[in-house]
Amino acid sequence: MERVNSFKIIGISIETTNEDGRSAEDLAKLWGRFYDENIAAQIPNKENDEIYSIYTDYETDYKGKYTSMIGVKVNSLDIIPNGLIGREFRGGNYTRFVAKGDMPDAVIKTWKEIWDKDNELNRTYTADFEVYGTKSQNGKESEVEIYIAVE
Repeated sequence: MERVNSFKIIGISIETTNEDGRSAEDLAKLWGRFYDENIAAQIPNKENDEIYSIYTDYETDYKGKYTSMIGVKVNSLDIIPNGLIGREFRGGNYTRFVAKGDMPDAVIKTWKEIWDKDNELNRTYTADFEVYGTKSQNGKESEVEIYIAVE
């Protein structure tokens, strides 16, 4: 278990659900918009170039509706460009997983493993997130960190 401090993100979001494969379609559209509109370049006060994909506002658990947000960590929410949103996420205890291999397949596979362990993890369903850093674009050697909020 790791302690994560609170952090701020500016980016774009969508409400979705994992039912009937809807999230795969919605998240593909969200990622497409993030890259097509070059959202990262529009964000002021960036702490670094890592991209965060956050899952929050859970209706129930991973089977219910939730909000997915893609953005960049910032040191201030004072300036939020039109069409983007800014949110602050409370810190807490997290279990870290590392998805390794071709993306996005490795991330999808790791999420399936997380869902299979759902009862063992004592998840809080506050905000879970993926971090796409420098190692996330290395083909078969890619790595993405996935943080799951736990009690």
